[in-house]
Amino acid sequence: MAKSSRIAKIKRKTTETDISGELSIDGKGVANIKTGIGFLDHMLTLFAFHGLFDLALKAKGDLNVDAHHTNEDIAICLGKAFKDL
Repeated sequence: MAKSSRIAKIKRKTTETDISGELSIDGKGVANIKTGIGFLDHMLTLFAFHGLFDLALKAKGDLNVDAHHTNEDIAICLGKAFKDL
């Protein structure tokens, strides 16, 4: 992660998901994404790369049911992280 004062911590735990990470808006586009959903990992990596921000994100979700809760809670976390910056 880049050194910056504009860093948001990401944390959300529900009965369906457990998400943690960090967003640095003054980064270089470096991403470390592990959601258990390959395509989502790919898209978030590209989002960080092209947005020139650093993003570390680890998510565990009820993927045996479906990917909906994981996708939704990651979106909530990212929205809050960007808003907090």
